Amino acid sequence: MTSGATSVPGLPASITRQHPSWGPCTGLPANPAVTTGQTGTPECTRIKVPLDYAKPDGRTIDLALLRFPATDPAHRIGSLLFNFGGPGASGTEGLSGFAGEFQGLAKRYDLIGFDPRGVGESTAVTCLDGAALDKYLALDSTPDNAAEEKAVADADAAYVRACRQNSGDLLPHVGTVSAARDMDVIRSALGDSKLHYFGLSYGTQLGANNAHQLPGNVGRSVLDGAVDTKISTVDLSLQQAAGFQRALGNFAAYCAGLGAAQCPMGRSKDAVVASVQKFADGLDAHPVKTDQQGRPLTQSLGLTGIAAALYDQATWKTLVLGLADAGKGDGTLLLALADIQNGRDEQGHYSNFLAANTAISCADTTERPTEADVRRELPRFRNASPLFGPELAWGLLTCTGWPFKGDDAGKEVSAPSAAPIVVVGNEGDPATPYAWAPALTREIGGKAVLLSLHGQGHTAYLTGNRCIVDTVNAYLLDGKVPENGTRCT
Repeated sequence: MTSGATSVPGLPASITRQHPSWGPCTGLPANPAVTTGQTGTPECTRIKVPLDYAKPDGRTIDLALLRFPATDPAHRIGSLLFNFGGPGASGTEGLSGFAGEFQGLAKRYDLIGFDPRGVGESTAVTCLDGAALDKYLALDSTPDNAAEEKAVADADAAYVRACRQNSGDLLPHVGTVSAARDMDVIRSALGDSKLHYFGLSYGTQLGANNAHQLPGNVGRSVLDGAVDTKISTVDLSLQQAAGFQRALGNFAAYCAGLGAAQCPMGRSKDAVVASVQKFADGLDAHPVKTDQQGRPLTQSLGLTGIAAALYDQATWKTLVLGLADAGKGDGTLLLALADIQNGRDEQGHYSNFLAANTAISCADTTERPTEADVRRELPRFRNASPLFGPELAWGLLTCTGWPFKGDDAGKEVSAPSAAPIVVVGNEGDPATPYAWAPALTREIGGKAVLLSLHGQGHTAYLTGNRCIVDTVNAYLLDGKVPENGTRCT
């Protein structure tokens, strides 16, 4: 541990005095930054954290870390820890893939990605995989009658049984509160006195909860694609439904502008939206064939593929092609988009993203909506999004049969005594609607400031907008806190 680092109180020496040994990384996706030589070659290691912080001397679990060492070590600030959201996204794969987007920070920071507890190469939650998960994800997620409702309920119950059977000891301990404490163990193991942090999407909740628990250890912290932790599960899903419907409209206007030859779905925004809706409705009874044997494009997979492409304006062109192909009877491209979103590779193996997402989400709430709740809320969800609303409404049942109670403590984010935290929101964000950014800024309180982008896509920094990138980099590199309410276009 380097001089100036603060240890983690209340933990045994086996946790607080770790000295990670970095070595070659294996099994990571190709990293464009490595090929250009601008961020160097990543290194990997593991550290240990308590399974249960209430029993710090008990069983430990592993966390997987990846590092791009600072390329200008003489002017190194410290480590910059990343979380890419989900919950359930792998930070080692995420940083490996996105390192090129953070080259402006790579000179003076060691860029650190980590797989949170329950995720990826860390001690991980496992539920279903392969053919069993193929079947589960293809199932009709918007049941229209009692038989379909029973099929969904039975499949959900089988999924939960698999999670409990495979990861029962881990499931009660994967929540945000524990993961936020893990980040402080990482900070200490890396030898940093303060935690410098870049959280995206769910990573904003994780970073804000860390600041709530340990405000004195907050360094320079950026929370991009903010989550409003103070709204109910119903309202969170309802606002996401509206966000994706807005994004669909923005995509539709783009598509219509390409002309009929490239966008056969319609010549106006409203016509394209109506065409996509008609196509998705038709998938319910008539799935579209794909080039994968036994895997037609069902309505659930079609909606996932469409939603996946709305996360990033750069994939709108792919969505145009996928919808055009599907209209001709070939759902291969939309299925490929769904597979990427679901973490499925070409060999039919899934990452544990879906399992971790479910486990962490259910650990982080005491809410357990019922089928009666869903039926009552369906009209509001359909009104918010005719396309995505019904599926998101039925998705409220994800945690209904979960075998553990859950805890709301991970939603606590007030940190009025912490160092300045920069919260970033993108006005066209479908997954974390913009209103959540000013809300999180208020909820953190103190010196937190809001930075906004008038743009499209999920999060702001990764759009490459020059104003956002320069403003965030000036804060992380030079400590220049932007004025609260700064807006980029």
